[in-house]
Amino acid sequence: MDLVIYGAQGMALGAYEAISNLYPQRKIRCFLVTERDINAGTVLGVPVDTLDAFADGLSQEEKNEIEVLIATPENVMPEIEKRLEERGLRAHVRLTSVRWANLMSYHYACDKNYLPLAALPVGYHRANLHVLMAKFYKDKPLSAPYRVPDWITPIQVGAALCEERVADLVDCDGENISEKNKNYSELTALYWMWKNKLSEKSVADGGDYYGLVHYRRILDLSQDDVFRLTDNGVDAVLPYPMPYEPNIESHHMRYLKEEDWNAVLSALEELQPQYAQKFPAVLGQRYLYNYNIVVARQSVLEEYCSWLFPILERVEQIAPDGANRADRYIGYVAETLATLYFMVNRDVLRIVHAGCRFLV
Repeated sequence: MDLVIYGAQGMALGAYEAISNLYPQRKIRCFLVTERDINAGTVLGVPVDTLDAFADGLSQEEKNEIEVLIATPENVMPEIEKRLEERGLRAHVRLTSVRWANLMSYHYACDKNYLPLAALPVGYHRANLHVLMAKFYKDKPLSAPYRVPDWITPIQVGAALCEERVADLVDCDGENISEKNKNYSELTALYWMWKNKLSEKSVADGGDYYGLVHYRRILDLSQDDVFRLTDNGVDAVLPYPMPYEPNIESHHMRYLKEEDWNAVLSALEELQPQYAQKFPAVLGQRYLYNYNIVVARQSVLEEYCSWLFPILERVEQIAPDGANRADRYIGYVAETLATLYFMVNRDVLRIVHAGCRFLV
C-alpha cells in the first residue's frame, strides 16, 4: 500500500525523513495539502499536491490502495479526516505529537545527530525539576483532561496587561517584562525565572534543572527520564528539532521580514560577534528548535538567558517599530537564536532530546 503524507511543513518533513530512514521499503507517493498557498511544488524531491487535485486523478480502486498519514497540528486533524472521507480516502491515521516523538526517537537514535533522552540508561537519582508552564488568560480549556506533572508550575504570562488571573504565579511580580508579552510571548515567563529564580543563592550550586513549557505544548518526560538526567550528566533537554525546506530562514520568512533578520544580525555583531559569524550558516540549515521550550541545568539555563535576553532587547531597539509591535516577533526570533546557541554549543554541552506533546 502506497503512503501519502498529509502536510508539508515541519512535522510532515520529519515524518518523511524518519520513515525513509527506518522503513525504506515504504513508497511515499507525495505530500498532500489543503491549499497550494505558500507550499512548494516539490519538497525533498517529492511532489506536493492539493487533496482535491490528487483525489480527482484516482479511481476508487486506487484510493483503496493508499494510506494517508496525517502529519499536521492536531487541532486541524478532525477537519482533514472529514475531507479525506469525502474524497474517498478512507485509510488514514493521525500522526499525533506522541507518535511523532516516538518516530523521531528511533530515527534520531539511528543517525545519532539529536540524541534522544530515552536512549540513555536510567540512573539512581531523581533530578530536581522546576519547570514553568506559560498560561495566558485567553487560553481555551483543553478538550481532554491532562495531569500536569508535579515538577511543572503554571505561570500566567502577560499578567501585567489584564486583571483576570488564571494561575497563582504571575510574570508581573518581582523583576519582569510582563508588559512586553505581546512581542515576547512565553519568553516573559523565562525572563521572570531568570531574574527571580535562577540567580537565587538557594540554586547557586547549579545542580537542579529549570525550564519552560507551554499550556498546550509540554516537554514529554517520563518518570524514567527524570532519573536519566543527573546520573548521565545531561546539561539540556530540547524538543526534537523539526526540518524545514529549503532552510529555517525561508520558514521564518513567513513570520519575519528581512529587516528583522538584519536587526538580529546587527545585535549579534554588537553583543556576540563570535555567534554573528555562525548565524548565516545556522539560518541556511534545515533544523529548528521550535516553541522556546527548554529544560536545562540551572547554571546552563542561567548562562543561556544571560546570552539571549540582551540580544532580544537590542533587536527590539533596532527592528522597525520595535516595542510598538504586537506580533510575537521576538518569540519567533528567539526560536532561531535558541537554535543558534544550542547548535553552536552542542560539542560543549550534553544536549539530549524528547518529544513535545501537543494538548488540544
